[in-house]
Amino acid sequence: MNMRLSIVVTVLDEARNIAPVCQELASVLTHLPKETEIIFVDDGSTDDTVKELQAVRRKELPGLRILSHDRRLGKSAALRTGIEAATGHWIATLDGDGQDNPFVIIEMLGRAEAAVGPEPLVVGIRRKRNDRFSRRFATRFANGLRRRLLHDGCPDTGAPMKLFSRSMFLRIPQFEGVHRFLPALLGTYGAPLICVETKHRARLHGQSKYTNFNRALVGIRDLLGVMWLQNRTRLPLRVTER
Repeated sequence: MNMRLSIVVTVLDEARNIAPVCQELASVLTHLPKETEIIFVDDGSTDDTVKELQAVRRKELPGLRILSHDRRLGKSAALRTGIEAATGHWIATLDGDGQDNPFVIIEMLGRAEAAVGPEPLVVGIRRKRNDRFSRRFATRFANGLRRRLLHDGCPDTGAPMKLFSRSMFLRIPQFEGVHRFLPALLGTYGAPLICVETKHRARLHGQSKYTNFNRALVGIRDLLGVMWLQNRTRLPLRVTER
């Protein structure tokens, strides 16, 4: 059965966070359309992440879909895996570390379905990040640089919580890091931007898989690539069959 909404969660070595995150997702499901599915994509975890997901499926979320990579490929690849497997018209994404509040998806879906015109990209903006100062500073700098160079109008383009049309996402090219540039890339394909404020929470357990340094090095290279894509993309305003 085709779904109205697919929630895609990417995880890597998040065994201790699986149960509380899934409990919250189970609670939010009662406020979402019945045609909603939840997909977890494990990006090659070496801990008990998959076992914890299987336990949750037996106890709380019988419809939970679990997809696993045979090795670590990166967050963007995991998102692509989940979105390609999804059957929902709309895709909602969030991280599996407990920092995102899934109840915001209710508002995000409502805003998307109420939009007039092209289907939008809805981004959950983190106004106050619950991270250490160095992480907040690096994110603020990166967001400012992206906004100035890509003109995407988004104050928090790397925010994990996003909601968009599945078909629109599958039109854009795949590369590792693409999830940080969705406002610019989907905007190139005509998706208007809607921002919804979210409350960013402290990570439940564990630590981030990325450092500020490696984010910066990869981000600069990706930023140049996205600028090239924006400049080289040519799309018609409309297509007429005669």
